[in-house]
This record gives sequence, structure tokens and C-alpha cells, in this order.
Amino acid sequence: MECSYRELRTKCVINIVDGKNLGRVCDIVFTYPEGRVFGIVVPGSCGIHLFHRNDLFISLHNLVKIGADAILVDLKGTKPNGKGEKPMPGCPNSRRDYGEYE
Repeated sequence: MECSYRELRTKCVINIVDGKNLGRVCDIVFTYPEGRVFGIVVPGSCGIHLFHRNDLFISLHNLVKIGADAILVDLKGTKPNGKGEKPMPGCPNSRRDYGEYE
């Protein structure tokens, strides 16, 4: 299945563990020039901000299904805190260092 970023950013990201709507895709993490996709990023609980610490990285391993209207993800390892979801394990401050990909 092929899906463009334009299509992805219109879909809601839903956590199947608790049914929570995490927002819409705001970024995609991939390598260049290999073109390997590592995951998607959804904005944190404070609304849409560019490159904020509370953005949530979701690995491709956690994507369950990309449907016509929504993207279903399985985030068993995250628990809500006062400011939204915690970052994924191994992903400090919800932002990954691009040096990790080399």
C-alpha cells in the first residue's frame, strides 16, 4: 500500500489500547538517501507546535492499521501523565536524535 504524507496528515491517530485520539500526523521520520521510514510523529497535548518536546514519536512497529479515515496504533508502553502521553521507550523527550539512524 502506498500512502502520501498529504493523505497521512488528514487521518486521526487512535490508540487501540484506550481509544484515545492522539491527533493527526505532523511529521514522518525517515532516513535519507535509503528511504527507510522509522515512524510518525503526532503533536503533544498542547496543540500544534513545530518541534516541541512533547511531540509523540510512534514507531512503525506500533502501527496496527492505516485505514481510510484513521491510523490505529498500539501504545501499551505509554501511560498518561499531566501533560499528555509519555515518550516511547528509548525515545527521550519524544524526539529522536538523527544520529541514532546511522
